[in-house]
Amino acid sequence: MTKREVVQEAMAFRRPPYVPWSVGFMSVVRERLEQFLGTQTLEEFCDPHLFMCPGASVPPRQGGRDRFGTKHARAENQDMGPPVDVPIKRPEDLASYEWPEPFRAEWCGGPKQWFTDLSGRYRVLMSGASLFERAWGMRGMEDLLADIAGRPEFVEELLDAITEFHLTDLATVLREVPSEAVWFGDDYGMQTGLTMGMPHWRRLIKPRLARLFAMVRDEGRLVFIHSCGKVDGILDDLIEIGLNIFNPFQPEVMDVVGVFDHCRGRLAFAGGLGVQSVLPHGTPQDVREATERLIELGNNGGLIVGPSHSVTLDVPLENVLAMMEVLKAQPGYA
Repeated sequence: MTKREVVQEAMAFRRPPYVPWSVGFMSVVRERLEQFLGTQTLEEFCDPHLFMCPGASVPPRQGGRDRFGTKHARAENQDMGPPVDVPIKRPEDLASYEWPEPFRAEWCGGPKQWFTDLSGRYRVLMSGASLFERAWGMRGMEDLLADIAGRPEFVEELLDAITEFHLTDLATVLREVPSEAVWFGDDYGMQTGLTMGMPHWRRLIKPRLARLFAMVRDEGRLVFIHSCGKVDGILDDLIEIGLNIFNPFQPEVMDVVGVFDHCRGRLAFAGGLGVQSVLPHGTPQDVREATERLIELGNNGGLIVGPSHSVTLDVPLENVLAMMEVLKAQPGYA
């Protein structure tokens, strides 16, 4: 059975021959681990089950600004810093804002060639920041939150425009890039709950996200979403509008077993190993035991095991090795 077929079994809530995994790294950690292992690529060591095609999430950048005109701080050892300059400084700037060029397939580096020899991995197209993240990236977090409270009609207008832009992008991406699933990124949570609160999320985000999910599902693809923080209160809403797989499944802010059981058969998960807890602060044995517990949880399907975010600089390399040791020791994996 190929890795793609193993993931498909798990995502269909059938018992896979073993529990699949996906592991990502911050760039500086990747470099350290490659140096430690004496390799220029981690693909053989990690043997991932997902192939994450950057798609529209890594478009050309000019002058230190992203595709949408936002300039981000780039501190040492960070892959992405906060916005330091935004294109929508005042609500009235939206009327004259020039939207970027729609997605072009060549930004993937020739996706049809990329997708031909991937050791049978499950192909996931990353669509980039979706609604809330894109809005505060263009407007600034503090100003956007103030707008939600005081200028909700402007926020609706901004989110509608972002939604229409993403739908245009998706139409090309889904036509040009073969994949089994599309990955949306939109962090809605803090450690304690939703950043904007449930009523605002349901009014501003949910109906627009539903339109994006529907386009993907209508093309026969599954829908991933990555959303950090304590967002378990919206999982039923996300299921309602068509979500298939949720990431990062943070144990520090969620009852992983309870949430998994509540959503069993309706929503699959990817992640579960805490990058705020056991991975940076546990012993290798702690990591082995946490990984084993997740494997047991996912034995009957519904789970792709992995860190709850890209592995960060404070995670000891021996803990990464311990995680991989347990994952690759599963009976049925070869």
